[in-house]
Amino acid sequence: EVQLQASGGGLVQAGGSLRLSCAASGYTFDDSAIGWFRQAPGKEREGVSAIRTTEGRTYYRDSVKDRFTITYDNAKNMVHLQMNRLKPEDTAIYFCAAIPEGDYNSVWTAEEYDYWGQGTQVTVSS
Repeated sequence: EVQLQASGGGLVQAGGSLRLSCAASGYTFDDSAIGWFRQAPGKEREGVSAIRTTEGRTYYRDSVKDRFTITYDNAKNMVHLQMNRLKPEDTAIYFCAAIPEGDYNSVWTAEEYDYWGQGTQVTVSS
């Protein structure tokens, strides 16, 4: 059984940092696309960042570019999302998701991902 575990959320003041982690059991992140999505209360889920682990290509939504960094630790089979200069509008539940490389059309389409973590709450106070 594949399980993804997202962790690292918390409460932080605006301008602070958090590092989210996504760990997998029963699945290797090699040759996959790993995405981070978030959903704030009353809003639709949106893609935040993604990485294609085969080539290391990374993707960011415009609002987090230059603030967030996604990385893949293949030795530990984990994906991290380093979030700096956090803003109140970054407040949301953050989810990680995975899909094998080649089985999707866009890393931004949540419905294409096969596996999802349970989510971790990020709250940024002003």
